[in-house]
Amino acid sequence: MAYFRYGAKEIEYLKGCDAQLGGAIERIGPIERGVNPDLFTALVNAIVAQQISSKAAATVWGRVVARFGPIEPERLAMVPVEDIQQCGMSMRKSNYIHSTAQKVSLGEIDLPALAGLPDAEVVARLSSLPGIGVWTAEMLMIFSLQRPDILSWNDLAIRRGMQILYGHAALTKAQFESHRQQYSPYGSVASLYLWHIAVEPTSPAV
Repeated sequence: MAYFRYGAKEIEYLKGCDAQLGGAIERIGPIERGVNPDLFTALVNAIVAQQISSKAAATVWGRVVARFGPIEPERLAMVPVEDIQQCGMSMRKSNYIHSTAQKVSLGEIDLPALAGLPDAEVVARLSSLPGIGVWTAEMLMIFSLQRPDILSWNDLAIRRGMQILYGHAALTKAQFESHRQQYSPYGSVASLYLWHIAVEPTSPAV
């Protein structure tokens, strides 16, 4: 399995730029988060997983893979939407997947070309696809494209992690932006630690 790439350079930078985050990094140690370098497969998986539990998403995804084999845009663009729905998802999600497959297979969006574009443009292009919002686009940028500097205001767990780490009763957009600028250009690694902090039973950072 592939994991999000980072190392000593990113860790030392974050520890040096923020004492509280640095302390959390020391305490938690290395974090491994799996990635899917195939962006189209990751897109389809993201649509499948929307608004359902992780267990349910894994079940539906298993059916998709079993039924269609390798998840390729040309293949999914040709199958009836009803066949996709029979894997156990809503017709809306099935239409999102079918439409995305058509757009990719027809070249309306060039997924490989995204690698050469700035973050804001990647978000704009991915979120133009049916069923892909800004938050999903940002998660794809971390867990498929492995962009190094993604810290999502739209992610409630990241915001909760910040509140716990810094003792904010509430987190304003200005406070978030201040922390984001501190972490840059390694916001994605900071995201990994903030997610971890957000789900710890009791955080020593409070």
